[in-house]
Amino acid sequence: MRNRHGNRAEGTPPPDARSPAAAAAALAASLDPITDSDQVGGDPDLLRDVLAAAPVGVALLDEHLRWRYLNSAFTAVTGLRRADLLGRTAETTAFAGALDPLRRALTDGHDHEHLTGGPEGPGSPVPPGLRVRYRPLRHAGRTTGVIVVVLDTPDPAREQLRELERTRARLALLDAAAERVGTTLDTATTCAELAAFAVPGLADLATVDVLPPGAEPTRPGRAGTHRLHRAAVRAVPELEPALAELARPGESVRHREGSAAARSLATGVAVLSGPGPADACPADATSLLALPLTARGRLIGLLTLGRAAGSPAFSPEEADLLGDLAARAATGIDNAHRYTRSQGIALELQRALLSEPGHPHQNLALASRYLPSGSSSVVGGDWYETVRLPFGRTLLAMGDVMGHGVEAAVDMSHYRSALRYIAGMDLPPHRILRQLDAVISADDSARPATCLLALADPGRARWTLSSAGHLPPALIAPDRPTELLHVPTGPPLGTGLGGYEQTTHPLDPGQTLLLYTDGLVERRHEDIDSSLERLAALRLPATGDLDDLLDAVLHSLAPPPAPAAEDDIALLAARPRTR
Repeated sequence: MRNRHGNRAEGTPPPDARSPAAAAAALAASLDPITDSDQVGGDPDLLRDVLAAAPVGVALLDEHLRWRYLNSAFTAVTGLRRADLLGRTAETTAFAGALDPLRRALTDGHDHEHLTGGPEGPGSPVPPGLRVRYRPLRHAGRTTGVIVVVLDTPDPAREQLRELERTRARLALLDAAAERVGTTLDTATTCAELAAFAVPGLADLATVDVLPPGAEPTRPGRAGTHRLHRAAVRAVPELEPALAELARPGESVRHREGSAAARSLATGVAVLSGPGPADACPADATSLLALPLTARGRLIGLLTLGRAAGSPAFSPEEADLLGDLAARAATGIDNAHRYTRSQGIALELQRALLSEPGHPHQNLALASRYLPSGSSSVVGGDWYETVRLPFGRTLLAMGDVMGHGVEAAVDMSHYRSALRYIAGMDLPPHRILRQLDAVISADDSARPATCLLALADPGRARWTLSSAGHLPPALIAPDRPTELLHVPTGPPLGTGLGGYEQTTHPLDPGQTLLLYTDGLVERRHEDIDSSLERLAALRLPATGDLDDLLDAVLHSLAPPPAPAAEDDIALLAARPRTR
């Protein structure tokens, strides 16, 4: 209140943001100045009622551009909520895009207008095409704030435009996510891509938790007590020091009862809230959004997003939009999970089948090695086998079924079984290949395969070799360069074309025959002849343990781990024993 001299009475606080009536009075006085002698000039409550009932949207920001007042028409036309604006600065709210005209109104003392062109900040529901005027509020000779007046009123056409804008934003978000999330069939990589996509564009903090390995997905709403596996964490630089408080990738996590995450898991729906005592989040977080990751009707994990002080709180509209993102990402994570499981089964199958080749005669020493390409969850159709034959002979086989996965591993087992059966007929190598080709080609579902057979006959001191589209073996001898043996090459097995031939080569004491699959030498964009020349140029240990020889071969030729490794590698080395 003021005394009759116009001075503020002692003990009466000045009108400010905490007094809606005072803010309304300041607004009314600036919009249509009224003298103290006028009937309404000294009645702030009446002025407040006038502004509240005004048919145009009106709001007030102070000199620090903090929101101090807004009438009902303003919230109706902009779609904003009082709780998201009052007390916050313009740059942290939905009108962040209007900072330039707001600041100019403060500094130059003139009116400025701004046409909204869509979301004015993260998740803003402000519709496009609204004409907004910013007028400086002057008091006692200085500018003390900015009045915001929305000059347009909502209409059906604008609402339709607003809905189209939301649809466009949703499609743009999902399109961007499709390019950046799920680029591989690896669960950990997919989760890390999801967290990286969310921060900083959508949130200040993101954690991705998935069901632990071996756990079966559950119906949404039945996973509240699950211990989850932390798959990814991401935060803006300002929050990175606080990540030490959270579980790290690779660790298990159980969300406390009452937390946003636990409630989302228990109900199977998104939970939007402020952080509470049960929530595991940095102290700076002011808004949390927990989104269940559900694929094919099953819950497989949880995406938790957070925003810190200075960022706008998540809105219900954002929760809907980000729920679509979570659903899309969940499908990618589930695909990766299923692929990893199937490849893990294939890998265990292949390792079990290749764990020990058949037993050769005592006159032949053997060593073998199998390396899956890239990560241990990827398996191909590489295989090897040895068959003990009469008269001190041993048949060595190295094969490569085309393709990867469980199907390739199953076909590989089929080839090995057929080889054992046909080799028991004691046929020469080229006739074994003919029989194998006939058996495999009769099965329409079987995949073609290359194969190299080497029959060791120490009694006659010779190798007998035949090839079905496979790379030539390498002969390693003391004081001699590595030699690639010429073997007549027929078509791969399973084509039904036949036409296999064989050749012989001396089997001398001290020499080692090395059979291998193409993953050892072949490189993308490189001619196969160049690849084989690299093998022939090696100086390998011709004496000593055969495992040491295989280590030297792999050290010299095997590509680095994923993603550079392009194919599996199988090796089989044989050397005659001296009596």
